[in-house]
Amino acid sequence: QVQLRESGGGIVQAGGSLRLSCIASGLPFESHRMGWFRQVPGQTREWVGCIDRSGGMRYYADSVEDRFTISRNNANNTLFLQMNKLQPEETAMYYCASGRELVCSPGWARRAPILFDWGQGTQVTVSS
Repeated sequence: QVQLRESGGGIVQAGGSLRLSCIASGLPFESHRMGWFRQVPGQTREWVGCIDRSGGMRYYADSVEDRFTISRNNANNTLFLQMNKLQPEETAMYYCASGRELVCSPGWARRAPILFDWGQGTQVTVSS
């Protein structure tokens, strides 16, 4: 059974930084492309970015490009999201996702949620 457990969320002031982590189990982590999404209540889930199996290729949503960085440690089955210069409108639940065999690409933004495995999320609140 695939389990993805996010941590690292919290409250931060505008302009601040947070680092999210996601520990994966029950899957061949090094063989799966991984990514992050976020969701505000009442809105659709938004793709943030994804990373390929080796970590050598990454794609990001335009809104977070140059501020967010996705990385992974395959030895520890862990995915990371470093978020800098956070803004209040980025307050959301952040989800770790396994794309299984989906190639990491900006197309993840349009993929059906059923194609991914999901964690429970970690709340990020950015105060103004």
